Amino acid sequence: MTRLLGIDLGDVRIGLALGDAPDGPVFPYATILRARTVAADAAALRAIIEREGIDEVVLGLPLDFGGAEGRQAAATREWGTAIADAIGVPVVYRDERLTSELAAQWIGPMKRGRSGGPPTAAQRRAYRARLDREAAAIILRDEIAARSGSDT
Repeated sequence: MTRLLGIDLGDVRIGLALGDAPDGPVFPYATILRARTVAADAAALRAIIEREGIDEVVLGLPLDFGGAEGRQAAATREWGTAIADAIGVPVVYRDERLTSELAAQWIGPMKRGRSGGPPTAAQRRAYRARLDREAAAIILRDEIAARSGSDT
């Protein structure tokens, strides 16, 4: 069995999910804030990788709707390459088109604030963090399904 860490990389946060291949469960794990440097991101991930016994990282690749790699995909590949040596496990890429939208459908709309008003800043942060974790789980489920040859 291979222990996998799914990553949904954002500009502000990194959504994480854990799963086991070939057919183990996948679950949202954590959301961490992006650090000021890639080296600091790698150090935070390395601690999780060691603690959870991760064998491989699956990094979501934000392709455009036509499947081409644009500016954001290039930045993601650059980040993935930069962390690969520091984390000590292989990094593979998985198309992440529409994962955030699917995650939003899965968890539903953001809760309203007190008395039905707009959500508080804390509610917005918590919702976005959950969304990132759920998107990472979708990325990881897609990768495991592709490896097993099943449809997602």
